[in-house]
Amino acid sequence: MGNDPDAIISITPDLALDMGYTYAGGLGVLEGDKFYGAAALGLNYYVITLLYRNGYVDYDFDENDNPVPKPQPQPKSFLESLRLADTFTVKLRGENVEVNAWEYRLGSAHAVFLEPRGPEWALKLTDRIYIEGSVEEKFLKYIFLARGAVEFIRRNIGLENVRYIDLQEAYAAMVPIILRIPGRYRLIIHTPGPWGHPSFPNRLFEEETGYRFIEDPVVLTSIGAAMAWEVIMVSSKHYDIMRKVIPQFISKARFITNGVDLNRWMDPEIRLLYERGSLTRESLALIKSRLKNELQGLVRSYKPIDLSGDSLIAAWVRRMTLYKRPHFVARLIEDGEFNDVIFVLGGKSHPMDKDGLIYMKKFRELHRMYKNVVYIHDYDVNKAKIILKGIDVLLFTPFPGWEASGTSFMKAAINGVPSIASRDGAAVELITDGVNGWLFGSDIRELIDFANDPRGKEIDEREYTEFKAKFAQVYDLYNSDKERFYLISLSAIFSFAPRVDIKRVLREYYPDLVRG
Repeated sequence: MGNDPDAIISITPDLALDMGYTYAGGLGVLEGDKFYGAAALGLNYYVITLLYRNGYVDYDFDENDNPVPKPQPQPKSFLESLRLADTFTVKLRGENVEVNAWEYRLGSAHAVFLEPRGPEWALKLTDRIYIEGSVEEKFLKYIFLARGAVEFIRRNIGLENVRYIDLQEAYAAMVPIILRIPGRYRLIIHTPGPWGHPSFPNRLFEEETGYRFIEDPVVLTSIGAAMAWEVIMVSSKHYDIMRKVIPQFISKARFITNGVDLNRWMDPEIRLLYERGSLTRESLALIKSRLKNELQGLVRSYKPIDLSGDSLIAAWVRRMTLYKRPHFVARLIEDGEFNDVIFVLGGKSHPMDKDGLIYMKKFRELHRMYKNVVYIHDYDVNKAKIILKGIDVLLFTPFPGWEASGTSFMKAAINGVPSIASRDGAAVELITDGVNGWLFGSDIRELIDFANDPRGKEIDEREYTEFKAKFAQVYDLYNSDKERFYLISLSAIFSFAPRVDIKRVLREYYPDLVRG
């Protein structure tokens, strides 16, 4: 057992390191950034997740451009980077389940991956991230995460050494049911959307934990928030929206706006000049030409597009789901008014998200039909690092109210890439229209069911018109006044870098442990 005091525990369903496929989207990337940031600060930090042997999802395409999902087996190099830290058993379905706890260590930070070793039915629980065969399998997956995390903490850290236990999203909210130590838990809510607030039948809790809750089904967010001493949202606007979603817990809530790890996401040359105070419009323009060359290498592996000219390069890259409005960029391309703009599209859908799959097919068709469009269907952390540095402008288009924070526009901004953003998530805190990026649309602070509420279509139409007008304005600026465009790029770096630094985020989460 370790005897280091002041241990910070973060329990999360997914985690994106720079290797391996143990993440599906933004939450995993954020947790990875916290891990790297904690290591740089020398914090006694443990992030605990599951080892998904077949990752998340990858795709092939059939002859009609339909996406065909397939497993994403872990690379051998990733598995070989892990060391076996402990082996123990937990109870699940009344049976003993053997657990291997694998660890990747970076300085004082530990990433712990839990893997069931038997019986046979338990192996299926961690086959894929967010992909399960039944409600019961999904329930048992997160009970396994909770019991495995609790046992690892007891055996390897010691409860007496724990300062914080942070539950990332409702899936981790099973932990306080298993380990009853009031006053230790914080629930961090990463989405206002219903997919982030899963519920399970009462009978599953009774069978597995002995508790018979009053409500049926049992909403995990409610359990986690009730048993936590603090509930944290991830942007100012997210906090404002959640006041109407969980008013019963808002007295214990606050927000900490998300950030990114500068070491991981900021180009080293830009960072060096920024920290020396010698970054200028001219030096940024030179660096950008190098970053475009690096993007060219990636793009050419998908399509022979030449980025060496003076065309504006715009990207829409993120998890493919309807509330992020992939139809905005698709429609902009099909309107045909910006045929000399190079559009880099990227992202994949959950295999059960029908709308997401439709837009994967749509992006694939645009890739085939338009010589100025490239679709990177297997977008991941390492491709994001190249794309978000090498483009000229990022398109950040979520339906207002549905994006808790968003960090892609932060990663772009610290590399001198301003965004055209809807007024959602942390964009409303960080972007000043026309100064360090551009904003469009309304700052709506309620959860409108955009797919079924008639207001959804009206808002979409109005905001698409604004989005297109704003894009045209940026296009004209880029082509007629590069100097002004690069001043906005510089402003993005200078205004974002101090505010989105993951060290600032960790200081706000752990003010007693992070000094300075």
